[in-house]
Amino acid sequence: MPITPATTGHRSSSDAAEAILLELVDEHGTTIGTEEKLAAHQPPGKLHRAFSVFLFDERGRLLIQRRALGKYHSPGVWSNTCCGHPYPGESPFAAAARRTFEELGVSPSLMAEAGTVRYHHPDPASGLVEQEYNHLFVGLVTEAPRPDPEEIAETAFVTSAELTVRHSSDPFSAWFGTVLDAARPAISELTGPAADW
Repeated sequence: MPITPATTGHRSSSDAAEAILLELVDEHGTTIGTEEKLAAHQPPGKLHRAFSVFLFDERGRLLIQRRALGKYHSPGVWSNTCCGHPYPGESPFAAAARRTFEELGVSPSLMAEAGTVRYHHPDPASGLVEQEYNHLFVGLVTEAPRPDPEEIAETAFVTSAELTVRHSSDPFSAWFGTVLDAARPAISELTGPAADW
């Protein structure tokens, strides 16, 4: 299992003056152009490339995060370890490693891509839309997270049973269930059947 490189460059989600471009794709994941991040999420949404990361500790617990209250999209809700968008021309694998380091201060050991999932999830609270072609990654983390407070309000390591309880009572991102279900085969391969993911 390769150790992924992490870069030290950081772009704050609160830096409104810095335009961030996303990679637009067709239904097969082929790049067809670029669009500014916020514009790509305006209704009805433009299909763009994204990634989702699921990291587990040595006990088979999933690291989840609660998004910072200052984020313009889905603030204050729980979600998977890390998610985001590659820069145009950046590989999803490299983007996943980069953003995990930027948001959580850890350099994970990621498996090769665990598949892709395409979804369309409106966010009623913000009025924005997630139209994403999402690349999935699972891996291990051996360091204690050091979250960037501009990105993450809090983190938690949870078992499958604990996640079920939390998911029934706390708000989660609109995409969380979709990406978790799509990643389950790779998660089971990583954590083993005893972890019951």
